[in-house]
Amino acid sequence: MHACTMEEYDDDQKYMPQEDDWDRDLLLDPAWEKQQRKTFTAWCNSHLRKAGTQIENIEEDFRDGLKLMLLLEVISGERLAKPERGKMRVHKISNVNKALDFIAGKGVKLVSIGAEEIVDGNAKMTLGMIWTIILRFAIQDISVEETSAKEGLLLWCQRKTAPYKNVNIQNFHISWKDGLGFCALIHRHRPELIDYGKLRKDDPMTNLNTAFDVAEKYLDIPKMLDAEDIISTLRPDEKAVMTYVSCYYHAFSGKQKAETAANRICKVLAVNQENEQLMEDYEKLASDLLEWIRRTIPWLENRLPENTMQAMQQKLEDFRDYRRLHKPPKVQEKCQLEINFNTLQTKLRLSNRPAFMPSEGKMVSDINNAWGSLEGAEKGYEEWLLNEIRRLERLDHLAEKFRQKAAIHEAWTEGKEEMLQKSDYETASLSEIKALLKKHEAFESDLAAHQDRVEQIAAIAQELNELDYYDSPSVNARCQRICDQWDLLGNLTQTRNEALQRTEKLLETIDQLYLEFAKRAAPFNNWMEGAMEDLQDTFIVHTIEEIQGLSTAHEQFKATLPEADKERQAILGIHNEISKIVQTYHVNMAGTNPYTTINPQEVNAKWDKVRQLVPQRDQALIEEHARQQNNERLRRQFANQANVIGPWIQTKMEEIGRISIEMHGTLEDQLTNLRQYEKSIVNYKPKIDQLEGDHQLIQEALIFDNKHTNYTMEHIRVGWEQLLTTIARTINEIENQILTRDAKGISQEQLNEFRASFNHFDRKRTGNMEAEDFKTCLISMGYNLGENEFSRIMSIVDPNRMGIVTFQAFIDFMSRETADTDTADQVMASFKVLAGDKNYILADELRRELPPDQAEYCMARMAPYTGPDGVPGALDYMSFSTALYGESDL
Repeated sequence: MHACTMEEYDDDQKYMPQEDDWDRDLLLDPAWEKQQRKTFTAWCNSHLRKAGTQIENIEEDFRDGLKLMLLLEVISGERLAKPERGKMRVHKISNVNKALDFIAGKGVKLVSIGAEEIVDGNAKMTLGMIWTIILRFAIQDISVEETSAKEGLLLWCQRKTAPYKNVNIQNFHISWKDGLGFCALIHRHRPELIDYGKLRKDDPMTNLNTAFDVAEKYLDIPKMLDAEDIISTLRPDEKAVMTYVSCYYHAFSGKQKAETAANRICKVLAVNQENEQLMEDYEKLASDLLEWIRRTIPWLENRLPENTMQAMQQKLEDFRDYRRLHKPPKVQEKCQLEINFNTLQTKLRLSNRPAFMPSEGKMVSDINNAWGSLEGAEKGYEEWLLNEIRRLERLDHLAEKFRQKAAIHEAWTEGKEEMLQKSDYETASLSEIKALLKKHEAFESDLAAHQDRVEQIAAIAQELNELDYYDSPSVNARCQRICDQWDLLGNLTQTRNEALQRTEKLLETIDQLYLEFAKRAAPFNNWMEGAMEDLQDTFIVHTIEEIQGLSTAHEQFKATLPEADKERQAILGIHNEISKIVQTYHVNMAGTNPYTTINPQEVNAKWDKVRQLVPQRDQALIEEHARQQNNERLRRQFANQANVIGPWIQTKMEEIGRISIEMHGTLEDQLTNLRQYEKSIVNYKPKIDQLEGDHQLIQEALIFDNKHTNYTMEHIRVGWEQLLTTIARTINEIENQILTRDAKGISQEQLNEFRASFNHFDRKRTGNMEAEDFKTCLISMGYNLGENEFSRIMSIVDPNRMGIVTFQAFIDFMSRETADTDTADQVMASFKVLAGDKNYILADELRRELPPDQAEYCMARMAPYTGPDGVPGALDYMSFSTALYGESDL
């Protein structure tokens, strides 16, 4: 926990301990809070706008700690710990604590300010914390004539305003009320901005507004104070004035530093500038590529499922567009980034400059790791899409099946409750009672026959729930209604059965034929309903074998139709016999069967429906068989091409690997041959495009597997991209070797010897020499190597610490060891030409000899170095060479 009071900052105590009593009084003054709020807000925004943001309310906008951490990163130039992105209070407290830890790490002791006060929006604590930051980063480092911080800033103001009448700067409050102090500072450094002679001490409002407006317009210093507040306040807030005045110091002090650096020759400057531009280009390209990867991976990791097949098909189409349109340019950018990096390192080595180290997180290895994460997310996303499509197909099939079975069951149960609740047996005759009893037994048989359908409906509903069907609530509600009704029917059936059993002793007659008809008609009716369900049931297949299995089952079903027709004829025969008995014996049966609601017309109608559905099922199976045959043709068409292109790519990769190790002829010949080889590879692109077209047809046909080939389109794409990248990288290596040869004056015979030595010790034939093999090579060449010396050599040839030595690095090292460099003599000659008989160079002489832009560049590079004592604005030889080359052999 970090803490600090509004008055007792440790840094503040060093600068103004004598004014603690006044500060405590100001805590109760609303004017104090208003001035500090405006000043500190403007100061924070002057830095935050560099990061493209700002604050409106200082105690509210810092509560979550995000902009507070960003402010510290901008003003310090350092990276803080990764912030928490959650919205909960614990996340905000964690972010503020990270900011307070950073402040404490800069040597600032914090007392009595905790993260909780900042998160709670405590205005005074927030202002106190910002003042601590201003002291540490804007005022503490001010140094003037052995004084620092507040005293240094005050002394600087006194020195700058000393020549001006009516200006007497003794403090950071009442000395500034008339505004002349601000105007004097601006006029001293930029006299063309203010006509100081026209200012009057008795017009502080004009003076203050003039200074504030000019500073904002021409010096990029935002308005941190209000003229009205300063004039109307007996004693302006010291912290607000110090903050605002420190902005003047930082705005002018940079322009007053003596330009004491000297310049080397124009050629060195041009090379340095070009290398720095290459570094900037690399950083920008790396940042853009990493940003694209950062934005793309969350899209690929989004696994939010859709409710409809159409929506998932659109996701799949978007993914195909990404593969075809968006990713290929980024592959080219990644290849170009590696080429630029290798070229830059070569130029730096040729200039005897340290190797380029990209910013944290932007190394080539970092980009490769990020790219690997992208491809991993891409693979997972494609698998998820295909699985989701299969799941939605399954869901649609189950939902339709549920609706069909539920509709059939609901149609069957319609009126059953009313029938079971009738009290018709109470006034029925003996024959009618017996008929009712038998009819109830038939109903129980029918009820049991429907038990399977109810269980199927419940099982389908359960499966839809397990598969997260989007309309599960309505399915569950309908299923629950069916189950509740089924339980009610069971209870009602049992109750009616018990009532009929009680009256059974009074019943002696029963019509066996009606009962026989009911018992045989009910299961036959269920069989026909089941057959109609099966014949109308939709099917989903993905192979010819599956459709052939369905066709076989259908043929087996058709083989059972003759037996079923015999059963139908038998049932109709029973009904005909009943009719004959009724007519013969004049039985009053009211023309209906009391044991069942099934009649011959219904049996014949359903039988006709079954016979009608059979040929429709035949046609559907034939059409699906034709579609599966077409899918099999597409599989074979894709496999025939993929089985040729895949091995071709592998062969070309192996050939390039051999070429990069066993190169013959001059480097120019090798480069020409490689470019012709590259052209032949590029000419193969139409076959890749043709394969992409076949793959598109396969995906549009929703074909998810292919047993005729082990190659997928993703394998082909990755192989093709690796092939193009490898040939481009090999060409770049040859170009860098030519650049090294020409710069170092290496003959073709020396290059051949270098290649032979390198290949001899490249034992694994990878094109890179491992560290131990490189050490063996050096020993064989007569080097007497200790561990320190070998570590020094490895830092030259392997600056990125990859544990390998490339052929280009090997050439650079060998040429550096054997070439006779005259860099030091050239620098001494350049220095003597500019210095003449002196042992130093004056800055003014440097400005006269060089173009303005290169002179400014040299001044900026040599600013940290000082010349011989007693000669201001001068640079001796050692400072001259160190400023240009760093700690080098010069």
